[in-house]
Amino acid sequence: MDSLIPTINRLQEVFLTVGAEIIQLPQIVVVGSQSSGKSSVLESLVGRDFLPRGSGIVTRRPLVLQLINVAPLQERLKIESGNGLNQNAQNSYTGVKAEEWGTFLHCKNQIFTGFQEICREIEAETERSSGDNKGISPEPIYLKIFSPKVLNLTLVDLPGITKVPVGDQPEDIEAQVQEMILSFISNPNSLILAVSPANSDLATSDALKLAREVDPDGRRTLLVVSKLDLMDAGTDALEVLLGRVIPVKLGIIGVVNRSQHDINTQKTLEDSTRDEQAFLQRHYPSLASRAGSRYLAKTLSRLLMHHIRDCLPDLKTRVTVLSAQYQTRLNSYGQPVEDHSATLLQIVTKFASDYCNTIEGTARYIQTSELCGGARICYIFHETFGRTLQSIDPLGGLTELDILTAIRNATGPRPALFVPEVSFELLVKRQIKRLEEPSLRCVELVHEELQRIIQHCSSFSTQELLRFPKLHDSIVEVVTGLLRKRLPITNEMVHNLVAIELAYINTKHPDFTDAAQVSASVNSQQAEALDGGKHWKKEKFTEEQPPAAGFGSPSKGQAINLLDTAVPVSRKLSAREQRDCEVIQRLINCYFLIVRKSIQDSVPKTVMHFLVNFVKEHLQSELVGQLYKQQLLQELLIESQDTAQQRTEVAQMLEALKKANNIISEIRETHLW
Repeated sequence: MDSLIPTINRLQEVFLTVGAEIIQLPQIVVVGSQSSGKSSVLESLVGRDFLPRGSGIVTRRPLVLQLINVAPLQERLKIESGNGLNQNAQNSYTGVKAEEWGTFLHCKNQIFTGFQEICREIEAETERSSGDNKGISPEPIYLKIFSPKVLNLTLVDLPGITKVPVGDQPEDIEAQVQEMILSFISNPNSLILAVSPANSDLATSDALKLAREVDPDGRRTLLVVSKLDLMDAGTDALEVLLGRVIPVKLGIIGVVNRSQHDINTQKTLEDSTRDEQAFLQRHYPSLASRAGSRYLAKTLSRLLMHHIRDCLPDLKTRVTVLSAQYQTRLNSYGQPVEDHSATLLQIVTKFASDYCNTIEGTARYIQTSELCGGARICYIFHETFGRTLQSIDPLGGLTELDILTAIRNATGPRPALFVPEVSFELLVKRQIKRLEEPSLRCVELVHEELQRIIQHCSSFSTQELLRFPKLHDSIVEVVTGLLRKRLPITNEMVHNLVAIELAYINTKHPDFTDAAQVSASVNSQQAEALDGGKHWKKEKFTEEQPPAAGFGSPSKGQAINLLDTAVPVSRKLSAREQRDCEVIQRLINCYFLIVRKSIQDSVPKTVMHFLVNFVKEHLQSELVGQLYKQQLLQELLIESQDTAQQRTEVAQMLEALKKANNIISEIRETHLW
């Protein structure tokens, strides 16, 4: 299990190279208020002074600290000279001629053998990002310390919780610091090391308060009570250390920090550790073996190793899933273009195929939220267009007065003995003409759907088009132009369908059954007329009587202009007029239904032949003819900057995930138990 922490360190380095935080790695996050003793606790773990010190907020950027245990210098020199060479030589860092040293991620290949140099570099890097006053920055500093005196450990030191802004700090400095801390401790794979001084009330501890927000059960929180030696005389922290005041699942460990006097007099950490143990033996003899900096280091190392062991299976699953996702994303971006001709033909062929498949209903990407492609065209034909035609009243907009007027106009100056056929043709043509507008609207709706299919194919089917914006725009322009050319042709053919019906009224149509019945009725009326019966004379006499209004004689002595006499808008029809109107209405209704049925069948066929099928058959040849030109290849296949950048980023992330998977796979299964 000793190799688990170095494994996490290697994973951390792998993902740092791509600047991503998609993997939440196990780590220990140090949280505490200003001057709570965080820095002293960290230095006691390292055994060296390496952190900046001063008044106010000193830690102004997250410090990711990796402690790596290495063999002593003498042992490494023996390995380097070939004596005592063993299989762990690759992990012994034989190239460095120092007992202890540090490295920074931002200082490539630079080794710091003096801890004062490390301190100055932390200060310089902090000022570079956060300013030379008291500003803070969320950008972490990554520091590795190699020493034979440390245990393998990874910690994150965060800025201390502050209340009042100083220097050039913003007014919301408290909220900024808390937000930064929460972003680290919200990671469910992190352990929280809450540092709180013994000389303050734990009930008001800011560190514990933040820890409780993300870890209410305290399952991943360890409390460090610092400055045990600064408590008021006559008081101690025994109840706190025993967990009787505030229970914490991972435990409570008390430590004694170096005082400012110790720091000023350059008291060594070894001496401070001995004095700490002596203090604990005197004041907390029952807890001396479970307190102090050495015990804290061992506890943290043990907790982190067990925590990594528990997180590793989920971590491995997460890496595997992400690898598959990023591989899919990388495939969607395609490879850089080498053969422009082949690439253009491939994309054009793919687009044309997807376009036709969307119409046929065999596309790979089928929408489930709405109708599209051929299904929508079918809906337009049989639902939208069909319902519209069915809703047209055969006699709509045609009054009895219109019919009588047409009959009279068709007879000229002579009174009509029978219903003239010309009046029927005039009126039925007027009704048939009403079918033209919904027919043309059907063409327009299908044309709009064919336009929508272009965007559907661009967005869902042909991902390669997203790489080449100019090619995408050119394809859209070519297909739109083809549709635009076919639209007037299709409209003309649909217009001709209606014109054909208007050109010849076929009263001998086999479905025009009412014509025969009306003809028999007319023959019967003709026989009655030839008989000269009294009934006919009586009816004729009645018809010759002036109507009650509109056609009455003018009063005696009154001048009248017959052309100015208004035709009555409505009046009671005579029996013969009523019969004539009914005859015409029956004929119009019957013949209109015949024509409507024909139009409802022929318009979709016309649209399919002259628009939909033509576009399907000629789309690819049109695209190739317009776009496959040598002078256009380079221009059309220029990749968008976003696509090229995203492909590079995804490729780097995929490489990092593969490395991470290999690192995790190196861990023997026995380490997980």
